[in-house]
Formats: sequence, C-alpha cells, structure tokens
Amino acid sequence: MENENPIENTLKDVELFLKQQVEIFGEQFFLPERNESQSTPSTSGSATGARGESAGQASNGGDQLKTKTIRIKDDRELFQGAVVRPEWKIDPHWSESDSLEKLDSAISKCVRCGLGATRKNFVFGVGNPNAKLVLIGEAPGADEDDQGEPFVGRAGQLLNKILAAVELRREDVYICNILKCRPPNNRDPLPEEAEACEPYLKKQLEIIKPKIILCLGRIAGQTLLKTNATLTELRKSTYEYEGIKVLVTFHPAALLRNPNWKRPAWEDVQKMRKMYDEL
Repeated sequence: MENENPIENTLKDVELFLKQQVEIFGEQFFLPERNESQSTPSTSGSATGARGESAGQASNGGDQLKTKTIRIKDDRELFQGAVVRPEWKIDPHWSESDSLEKLDSAISKCVRCGLGATRKNFVFGVGNPNAKLVLIGEAPGADEDDQGEPFVGRAGQLLNKILAAVELRREDVYICNILKCRPPNNRDPLPEEAEACEPYLKKQLEIIKPKIILCLGRIAGQTLLKTNATLTELRKSTYEYEGIKVLVTFHPAALLRNPNWKRPAWEDVQKMRKMYDEL
C-alpha cells in the first residue's frame, strides 16, 4: 500500500474547504496586517522607527508582515444579519417561465450578485400582468425591502397620486425596478448588479408585452438605455428598449426633495398619457 503524505492530505482538505466557502460567500480577501510591535526601517539607517520604537526593539524578523486572523462567529456576522444559504439558487429553467408568478418563484432565491446576501426581501414587481404601461425605478428602498413590493413608501404614495392625476391606478400598470434587491444605504446600482438583473427584467417585459415604459429617474433611464445622458437630455426624446417605447421622467423621491420639479414631471406624464391613449 502506497504511503500517504499527511501534509498533502491536509492541504487538499484546506483547498476543498476554501472552494466551498467561495461558492457560498463569494471571494473574500484576507489582507496582511503589519505587526504593530515592528517598525519600518528608515532608509538613512536611523535607530528610530515610524512609531518611535528603537531599531533593536523591531529587529526580530525585520520588516515582516503578520497575517491578520479574522474569526467569524457565523454567517450573520459576515453579512450583517442576513444569511446566504447554499440552496439559494435560481431555477435553471427560469427563462422558460410563461407567467410572472412562475418567474417570480423561479428567481426569488437569486444570489447572482452580492445584494442577495444583504436583502430582506426580493422585490419582483407588482401590478397588471397584461399592462400596456410599465413603470421602472432604479432599485428598492428600505420600505420596499421590508415589504417586498416596489414603491410603497412616501415616493410610492406620490406615484399613486401622479397616476391618479392621469386616470390610472397601480392595478392598471405594472411597477418594478432595474434591481430586485436593495443596495446598502440606497446607493446607486453597480454595473455588475444591473447586468445580473437585466435578464430578469427582459423576461418580465417579454411576459407582460407592454407598449410603453416610463423610467422613473435618471439612474433608471441611464441604466436601461445604457447611456450617460443627463435627465434633462433624457426627458427630451422617446426611445426604444426591446421594441418598447421608452420615456424618462423624474423619480417621485426627487419630487419630494424639490417640489419645483413637479411641473416638468407633470408635462412628462401628460406626454406619456397621450401616447397611452394613442395605442
């Protein structure tokens, strides 16, 4: 029987463990940390280090680095209360879904990007599955993350009033976001996050078959149309996405911050309503 090398076996076990952790948690980097008992030697040969320690005190091991050991009690400590479970994977046949309910069920456990680890709820979308008009925001906020539904906070209440002003209800349209999960601190979506979510949005639109998309806010418009144009520029034209007409207006949250934008937003919504009536 061939003699086994215990060191090689141990290394193989460590390698397997690390691969499993990467699959579950993604890439994690453990950066080296300088030993505070050591100092950086001076180029002039001075006996005093950067911390005022003598060269003799810091001479053990020279300017070596020690590895910082990070101990994690459990998954919640790493992800601030959220736990990523290995079984959280999308249905490989999600693209074959023929209804919004089936699509939601197939992708609601998605962890394709890091937001899957920090969300409370997957915010799929809500409204009429046969809507002619789809409203798209940039990403869920805190209220949406809590309730699992888009535009339910103060901005959502204002959106309901805007729709009512042009004789539409939430039940008449479909409302969703570029991202299905809330970015930490409501930061802008990262390009890789939008890229991970875009196939889901395309499938939603394929099922709904709307005639018009109204992008709510600059970020939604820029991300959907893949442009760096300003909101002022975006509001001037009508665009197309996957064969669907696209308009861009202010995000309701922006209108809450600056009421002076309500008038131009109203002009945008009237333009949208006219296009809606001409369908």
